[in-house]
Amino acid sequence: MSSFDIQLLLTALVSVLVLVALIVSRIRMHPLLALLIVSIGVGFATGMAPTAIAKNLTDGAGKTLGAVGVVIALGAMLGKILADSGTTERLANAILKRTSPRMIPWTMTLVAFIIGIPMFFEVGLVVMLPLIFSVARKLEGQERFKGSAYVYVGVPVISALAAMHGMVPPHPGPLTAIASLKTSVGPTMIYGFLAALPAMVLGGPLYGAFIAPRMRTRPDEALLEQFTVTRAADAGQGQPSVGLGVLAALLPALLMLLHAVAEMLLPKTSPLLHVAAFLGNPMVAMLLGVLFAAVTLVLLRGGDADKLRDALGKSLKPIAGIMLIIAGGGAFQQVLTSAKVGDAIVHLTQQFAFPPLILGWLIAMLLSVSTGSATVGIVGAAGLLAPLAGADPTLNLPLLALSIGCGSLFFNYANHAGFWMVKESFGMTMGEATKTISVVQSIVAVVGLVMVLLFNMLPALG
Repeated sequence: MSSFDIQLLLTALVSVLVLVALIVSRIRMHPLLALLIVSIGVGFATGMAPTAIAKNLTDGAGKTLGAVGVVIALGAMLGKILADSGTTERLANAILKRTSPRMIPWTMTLVAFIIGIPMFFEVGLVVMLPLIFSVARKLEGQERFKGSAYVYVGVPVISALAAMHGMVPPHPGPLTAIASLKTSVGPTMIYGFLAALPAMVLGGPLYGAFIAPRMRTRPDEALLEQFTVTRAADAGQGQPSVGLGVLAALLPALLMLLHAVAEMLLPKTSPLLHVAAFLGNPMVAMLLGVLFAAVTLVLLRGGDADKLRDALGKSLKPIAGIMLIIAGGGAFQQVLTSAKVGDAIVHLTQQFAFPPLILGWLIAMLLSVSTGSATVGIVGAAGLLAPLAGADPTLNLPLLALSIGCGSLFFNYANHAGFWMVKESFGMTMGEATKTISVVQSIVAVVGLVMVLLFNMLPALG
């Protein structure tokens, strides 16, 4: 390691500490301002030109808004339609009626597990928020419940979505590792599903039952009203069937799943694959979901088009701040990445001798934590270990790909877009967000590594 590598690592560490201090100290700076200020500070501290700093801020914020922001906006619209039509209300009633309070986290884990098969973490969370809030709002009204119902219901969802996102193809992370290591999807998917089950259980229902009584987290009232208050009767329309409402809620997930299946079964030159890729793009899938819900749940049932437009416009107001803070997180991530903090991490890991499966997890973990990008962690770790993977015939490559994916999940924090999405959606402080998403994803990542090491003691699949 060079002295410049050490300087980069110290800069990354100090930047996160300063960011937290700006937000939680007496200064109480708005997270968006704090993220931009710290990003500029990192740029200057690492020797970037002022024009390069400005470009990185713009590119990082724009890329994040393009990938996540529009999807969040469309998800808010879909959630508003589902709430106003009474769909989430009846789904929440059905869950509470058929499930005891102790079993609710397990039910939510199962729902998030299914939703998470094709969906990115952020997209899956947007789709699940109306149901999380509806169930939690009813649960908190029960006298026997202690603590935060929103943490109790939300943590299992976060755990399941994170586990699926990092461990199971067709998510981009695992697929990237598979391609770089030149291994196959089938065994990696089987290992991923088997590893995800204990990871999501320990990080979800079990940890959620432990932490929820110790927290008082409650989302902003405007966001709660948006996702939980039914207004179908006020609009003069009949309530649609639950089945139709569920189809509207799941349509984006089904379109993404269609793309995933097509990607595994069809040749790359197939026209059908291109159609499936278009329909399964997160933004397109969410747009089609909103349009389908608007037509089937509102307009075809006598709903007023003007009221629908007003409702969709109002749905964006509570999440505007969330989107901008996530964009700030994207700018911070881009500056850290452009500063070559990832290269310093790679140089650091080269100083130690670890078994390949542990080394892959460590590199992906350190890159993800330092740069704020799980993708950077996976690409860096897989690229670094690709020569070793090709030279060692005894190495279980599907397990190596899974190990790298698990490592990329560890300690999602202030330079990750997902951290800010959870924090702002649930109305959490920095400390509360750390106790939830950061700890949950760390549990998932560590349990995933343990499962990888256990699988490596067994005969290889495929």
